[in-house]
Amino acid sequence: MKIGIDVLLSRNFDVLKAKRVGLLSHQAALTSDGSTSAQLIHRALGKKLVALFGPEHGFFGQSGAGEHTYTQLHPDWNIPVYSLYGERRKPTPEMLEGVDVIVCDLQDLGVRCYTYLATLHNMLSACAESGVEVIVTDRPIPLPHVVDGPMPEPAMMSFVAPCCVPLVYGMTQAESACWMKAALFPELHLTVVPMEGWSRNDSAWDGSRPAFMPPSPGIKTWESAMTYAAAVFAEALPGIDCGRGTNLAFRVLGAPWLKAEHVCALMKQVNPAGVTFFPYRYVAATGHYAGRELDGIRLTVVDPKRFRPAETSLVILRTISEQYGKYRIWHHKGVRPQWFDTLYGTAQARSFVRSEEPLKTLFAAWARERRTFIAARASALLYA
Repeated sequence: MKIGIDVLLSRNFDVLKAKRVGLLSHQAALTSDGSTSAQLIHRALGKKLVALFGPEHGFFGQSGAGEHTYTQLHPDWNIPVYSLYGERRKPTPEMLEGVDVIVCDLQDLGVRCYTYLATLHNMLSACAESGVEVIVTDRPIPLPHVVDGPMPEPAMMSFVAPCCVPLVYGMTQAESACWMKAALFPELHLTVVPMEGWSRNDSAWDGSRPAFMPPSPGIKTWESAMTYAAAVFAEALPGIDCGRGTNLAFRVLGAPWLKAEHVCALMKQVNPAGVTFFPYRYVAATGHYAGRELDGIRLTVVDPKRFRPAETSLVILRTISEQYGKYRIWHHKGVRPQWFDTLYGTAQARSFVRSEEPLKTLFAAWARERRTFIAARASALLYA
């Protein structure tokens, strides 16, 4: 298979000829020859590459989660590298001045609270307003079949809920751009460059695409990308560690008081679709338990089509809460209930998981909320 940027290369960058090009990307955007998309375009276009734009973690990928990045000059090419995760999160007209076309090439996850969706949204919005053409070169996402979780409440829209899609929305960046053009930016001049030889059934890593480079410090492997949405709640609940700083970030959930064998047995009884759970002891690298050995559960996705990470996250929380008490989860030092709600885009998830009501009632409500989106999404899909 060929990712979008390699397809563009095979066409000798025909859509970029004689144009001044800006690139929204990062060092995780590898090509088939091992270079980054920026290096590939710079080799091909030279001084026609006039500006670079970086998402959260920075164009060079050196910043942590939530850490502001700063605009700088590229150390070798002497062109601006604009930060879109600092004082500005949307390109200004001045940033786009002298740019004819923006190429977007980001390794995304297809999860609403992973901020590359917001950065793409803001770039499309700015380009629509400034009359700048956009080309989105596509890459795989880990769960292309999956649409899961709540739609965001209007009052909860934010940088981790930038548009009205479920928590897990199952669209690649090019598909997301097509959906946003139709729903939000009809005046945008958009071209997408789909992958060749890829289908939604190829979501498991098969070795035929460019090597995986972590798109952020917490997503070190394709497996972490697959389980991210099932474990991201730990960002708001420090009583549960999610393996940040280890090689299993977002693939494990642990605490010194957790009995993993027992919890895994309970999860097997509940049997969430597409995922299995195994005991895993590890040493926490960051957070409240840093340096301590934890008993943890390791998540393994066994069926990417059937896995429902948002639903699974609440099943895990309900199971742990019932076994060890709500206090350990919701009254631990540093708990951020508002951030929990912001991640899910609704206060309903937290309220429901703390109640005694069957979770299937909430999940059925989520499914009803998603119907309109799923119908609209269908016309944006590029792959079977």
